[in-house]
Amino acid sequence: MRYKKSVLAALCSTALFACQVQAAKLAILIDDFGYRQHNENQVLQMPKAVSIAIFPNAPDTRVMMEKAHQQGREILIHLPMAPLSKQPLEKDTLTPSMSREEVKRIVDKAIASVPYAVGINNHMGSAMTSSLPGMENVMQAMNAHNLFFLDSMTIGNTKSVQAAAGTRVRVIKRNVFLDDVQNEAEIRHQFERAIQLARRNGYAIAIGHPHPTTVRVLQQMLPNLPSDIVLVRPSDLLNEPTRSAPAGKAPTKTIPVKTAFKGVRLCSVKQPVPPVYAGVMFKILGESITQLPAVSFVERTWNTWFAKKP
Repeated sequence: MRYKKSVLAALCSTALFACQVQAAKLAILIDDFGYRQHNENQVLQMPKAVSIAIFPNAPDTRVMMEKAHQQGREILIHLPMAPLSKQPLEKDTLTPSMSREEVKRIVDKAIASVPYAVGINNHMGSAMTSSLPGMENVMQAMNAHNLFFLDSMTIGNTKSVQAAAGTRVRVIKRNVFLDDVQNEAEIRHQFERAIQLARRNGYAIAIGHPHPTTVRVLQQMLPNLPSDIVLVRPSDLLNEPTRSAPAGKAPTKTIPVKTAFKGVRLCSVKQPVPPVYAGVMFKILGESITQLPAVSFVERTWNTWFAKKP
């Protein structure tokens, strides 16, 4: 009986692994850590795959960084960058007009302040990230460190990908902001949107902030995450294929090859085919497999063999 249980456990583990491989990946990053310990501590009670981005110069940077690191949680540096609009700026906010030396000094200081960080993402930064010379300075400064850059996409005309060319810095991009509107219904809507994008593209990155409304929504929705969605860290998405052409470059066009044989004309679909998600797919596959003659034979043999055991 002990052998039977071990075999069944191995089969269950294999099936679970297969489900995880096929599941869509969702990374959630909570920005602005370092100012709201009460809310931030609630975030640290969420699944460990929920990652955080910490300001390098905030009052509670050190204590929140240590707590997150002890949990084994992924940490990014939330690096302040200049926006196009006029608003209060954090200390050492990067601007396009800064020299390469000044940018390097600030980046090196931020990395020293958050030594457990595995990457950097921008706080605000629409003016900085849309400046190719400015972002080239950032990528050159990061090149000496083993860090990736998560572009918060505060502007569509970002130059992060072009600026990283020729460096060791890898770039990934945010897909959804969860809480641009501080309303629980809207945050739920954005969370569902992130799930749909993950299902469609294979993965998605959602960014939120430690606001009370965001914390409440995540506390409610994370325990009920669909079975075909798996939470991952941002760094787990570094090797995912790029889903869109780099900014500033037109998508590559596919040129069809002309042949003499044109084939059989296909019937057009009148209505869109509804999507089949991984959870439903595995259920159908499981039911189909159990009906195979070979499986039925193994099951009968298995039951007969163990029926003879005391």
